[in-house]
Amino acid sequence: MLGRDYDLAFNWSDKQIYCSELIWKVYDRGLHRQLGQLQHLRDFDLTNPAVQAKLRERYGNELPLNEPVILPASVFGSAELVTVVKR
Repeated sequence: MLGRDYDLAFNWSDKQIYCSELIWKVYDRGLHRQLGQLQHLRDFDLTNPAVQAKLRERYGNELPLNEPVILPASVFGSAELVTVVKR
């Protein structure tokens, strides 16, 4: 994944990649551990006018509602991760 451009459209392909997608795929492919719950764009409340404007800017009229996405909060909240504290 080194050298890939950042994915502002949050596509699930490996052509470009976004931050939480990279972490999810590294753990999935390297350790067979899935951090967090994959969701789809359709799972989110997209009714806010600012959100709708950004979606139109990025996707036009063809929203990829079935596109898998992973949120940073979902990765960080994963039961697969353990907090380690040095004392």
